[in-house]
Amino acid sequence: MKLSAEQVAERIAEFPGWKVENKALVKTYTLKSFPDAIAFVTRLAFDAEAADHHPDLHVNYKKVTVTWSTHSEGGVTAKDFAGVKQSEMIAARSTT
Repeated sequence: MKLSAEQVAERIAEFPGWKVENKALVKTYTLKSFPDAIAFVTRLAFDAEAADHHPDLHVNYKKVTVTWSTHSEGGVTAKDFAGVKQSEMIAARSTT
């Protein structure tokens, strides 16, 4: 179920660096190197596949922009926030 703008604003405050753009949750991560960026994307891809909910990913050298939105609902849902949490967990392991 699509979350209201107020619900999204309240929940996104828990995740530094994330913002709302075009009915989606977006963050750009900077990794140590291009191989680290690809490893981050690969780890996230396997978790997303297991959850059957997939982000849009854009890789630019060592920067990875992750965008979560539930297209079938026309906006942000709880599934997207689960994806944000997973992204943050993987990034924490990838950037240390």
